[in-house]
Parts: sequence; C-alpha cells; structure tokens
Amino acid sequence: MSALSQSELPKTGIPGLIENWRFDLLSGFLVFLIALPLCLGISIASGFPPMAGIITAIVGGLVVSRLSGSYVTINGPAAGLIVVILDSVEDLGGGDKLAGYHYTLAAIVIASVLQILLGVFKAGKLSAFFPSSVVHGMLAAIGVIIMSKQIHTMLGVKPQAKNLLGVIGEIPHSFTVLNPLIALIGFLGLALLIGWTYIKNKQIKMVPAPLLVVLIGLALGQFYGIDAAHEYKIQEQVFTMGPNFLVSVPDNFFAGFSFPDFSKVGEVIFWVHVVTIWLVGSLESLLSATAVDKLDPFKRSANLNKDLFAVGVGNLIASAIGGLPMIAEIVRSSANINNGARTGWANFFHGLFLLIFVALFPGVIHEIPLAALAAMLVFTGFRLASPKEFAKTLSIGWDNLAVFLITIFGVIATDLLVGVIIGVFAELLIHLFRGLKFSNVFKLAYQVNQTDPDTYHLQVSGAAVFSNYIAIKSLMAEFPPQKTIFFDLSEASLIDHTVMEFIYHFVEDYNAAGGHASIVGLDELEGLSDHHLATRRKAV
Repeated sequence: MSALSQSELPKTGIPGLIENWRFDLLSGFLVFLIALPLCLGISIASGFPPMAGIITAIVGGLVVSRLSGSYVTINGPAAGLIVVILDSVEDLGGGDKLAGYHYTLAAIVIASVLQILLGVFKAGKLSAFFPSSVVHGMLAAIGVIIMSKQIHTMLGVKPQAKNLLGVIGEIPHSFTVLNPLIALIGFLGLALLIGWTYIKNKQIKMVPAPLLVVLIGLALGQFYGIDAAHEYKIQEQVFTMGPNFLVSVPDNFFAGFSFPDFSKVGEVIFWVHVVTIWLVGSLESLLSATAVDKLDPFKRSANLNKDLFAVGVGNLIASAIGGLPMIAEIVRSSANINNGARTGWANFFHGLFLLIFVALFPGVIHEIPLAALAAMLVFTGFRLASPKEFAKTLSIGWDNLAVFLITIFGVIATDLLVGVIIGVFAELLIHLFRGLKFSNVFKLAYQVNQTDPDTYHLQVSGAAVFSNYIAIKSLMAEFPPQKTIFFDLSEASLIDHTVMEFIYHFVEDYNAAGGHASIVGLDELEGLSDHHLATRRKAV
C-alpha cells in the first residue's frame, strides 16, 4: 500500500471512537469469543486459577488500550509466557501451588515496575540485542514444553513425573491409560483446530475455531454428565468422570481476585524469576507489536516505548489483583485486523465483553472441559514448534539452525532464561570463529553522509551483528520520512542474519511509507546460503 496522508488514517481517542465504533465493536466481540477459551487455557497451563487470564485480558482491554502506543494490537495472556509463569509457581511454591501463585504475583508486580521503567527510559530498542535464531528457538522450545504438558490433560491423565524430561517421557504411557471419553473431547477439538486451517471460505472462518472447540466440549460434557462424579466401563475397564475434568471458577468475578505475597523478596530465586518474567515478557511484547505493525492495512507504526510502558502498567494492575502478565498478543491481534478493527477501541471492547460475560455467566465457564482447552494449547504449541519452523531456519543457513537447536535444548534442559543465554553465547562464538573481533562485539563502525537535502548515504564498516547494531537501529528510526537512503554494505566484513533481516524490513517499510531506501554493495559479500536474509561475509 502506498503511503496514506494523515487525513486518510483512522482517528484516535474519542474522535476515533465516534468515527470507527461500528468496525471496532464488531471486531472486539469476535476477538472476545476467541480470547475467552484461550485465557482460561493459558491460566490453567500456567498454574494460575482460570480467572487469572480473564482478569488480565479485561485489564489489557479496558486500561492498556487507552495508554498504548499501538493501534490494533490485543493485549492479554499469551502461550509464550506459560513456561515462565509455571516455572515460577513451582519453584517459589516448593510444591504448594497456591503459595507459589501468590509469590509469583509478587514477582510479576516487580517485573511490571521494571517494564514501566524500560518504557520511560525508551529502552524498547534493547529487544534488538537478541538474535533472531535465539528468539525463534525460545518460542519453539516453549511450544515443545506446552505440548508435552498439555497432551496429558487432553488425554484425561495426570503425569507422575516432577520434571520436564520426565513429563515428556510419560507421554507414551498416558496414551496407554487414557480416559476414553475425555480423550474424545480432546481429539475432536484438536481435529477441528487442524481442519479449520484448511478452510478458505471467509464467511465460515468468521466463526472462531476455539469457540467451536469449547461449544463441542460443552455439549459432550453435558451429554456425558462430567459435572457429576461417576464411573463408566469400556471392555470391563473402569474409568472415572467428575468435576475435576472441568474448569473450576468462583461464583462471581470479584471472588476471583487474589493478592501478591512479597515474603520471598529477599531470596535469590525470587529475583531470578522477576528478571525472567521481565525480560521474556518485554521481549515477546515488543516482537509481537512489531509483527502486528506489518499486518496493519493502514501501515501505522507503534510507539514501542509507549507500548511497553502501557503493558507494564497493565501488568502491574493485573498482578496486583491476581492476574497473569500480558503482552501484545499476535494471534488475537491478527484476528482483530482480519475482522476489520481500525483503532485501539477494538481492544477496549474485547475487554468489556469479557467483563460482561464473566460477571453474568460464570456457570457456563465452569462447564467447559479441561480437555477442550488442552487441545487448543497443544495446537498452539505445535504451531510454535512446527516442522516448518525448523525448515525455515535451515533455509537461512546451518549456523542459524545450530543456534536455533542449541537454544531449544538449552531451554528444555535448564530453564527459559538460561537457555536463551546459552543461545546468545552460541551465536557469539560462531561469529568470533568467523573473525569477529572482541573489540567489535558491542561496537559497530558506520558513517552517515547527507549528500543533499533529500539523500542519505549510510556506510557500514567491519562486522554488523546482533550485539552491536542497536546504535544504527536507533539512528535509522530517526531518519526523516520520504527521503532517499542508501545502505552501503560494500565495506562490511560480516553481516549476520539478525541485521540482514532488520535492514531488509526497514527498507520495505520505509518504501511502503513513500520513501526510497535501497541496499548497495551486496555483491561484495557472499551469503552462507541462498536465502536473501542469510548471514553474509566478505568474499575472499
């Protein structure tokens, strides 16, 4: 799309509500239908009460939408934070899930304050420090972990193992002892989610697949009488059925509120989880907000620092009353855009509809089978760690795949923060092996010349890698619009995938906004694969 004039863009604030309420109200309602089951599933998988995710989405809609620096993002709990929060609940609780929940709320409160400070001090650009391969590896590892934990719930089985590798190892056994009627609900839900991806009809696709999964689960749950404890036989084998296979929620919304317990604030393990929640939550939110910008039909760019500040405020409020941390959630945001949303009021309406529903119909939530929610999470986990992600990573280069795999195994073998650090060091070691000098690890040599009032020539010298390009990223963000920019890479000795990806996307976005940006000097470099975003180094 060519650049739109300011008068053609949707208004914001109250004028935007008056102008676009029909579009945003409809989209907010449709996103609410998607968000309700996902919020419940993410809460339960995170070791939090089911209402925690709904509290977060309500705060994300009603509060964060009014402060945010983005336009069409939906804020709420995300699958990518499940592992972080569950680890915190288990570590801080020491086997007591309720205590771990309250300690984790305290950790989220402090992480939220740090997140707010990141926004205040305009540190949104720090997300650039994490290599693309490490970020994708982290997400794939999260996908593996989510699947390995939720498959058991989908089968109606509770694993006995206390650690992740043991839970993964128990999957074959869970298939042999599955609860048939519970598993039927789970497999039907999973089959529907998979089948829905192949449907092309836009009218049919307007009906959210997660909503259908929940409706089928509700119908089967009523048919089988899951809410009443009883036994049934299949081929002389006895299986149990009862309310423990359903979502457990309080009778009213306010009864779902809980409060942080700061009594572990003096322990090192508490601060490890604070930092993990802070870094992973901030990174995921920034990456998601950036990705949503690329989907916006009006080609608007979010103010990432303002967005980070708003999400931090939302997390502070949500965690103070028992909620999960939130991010700018990309799946719900994509649905929001596809449904025709124009402004942040769609996010507001999605939160308002959630509040109305849980206030008026808490009994309906209690009838949802856990297996239906688990099916949605297994599907989400698979998308994060699908074979396509491995193939896509390999196509960029063996080095990218190596760091991707190292990060996955690092996260699974240790924890999320340690695994990411292992991935970052692996990437650095590969670059050092290729000739990156220690003096250039955090320092990039570049020069900017303005050859005439409308033309900029930016020349990169030496190595440009994920750890040293933050300065140039900040500079490029300040370039005036609709000028001519040349990125001269002829003097570069090494350009890694993360930097290549950033430059290409900048050129695409700048040109889409009416400017003229181009890359020169690529013929002086050779790629480590045929992919246009592969790492490149000086031709010998």
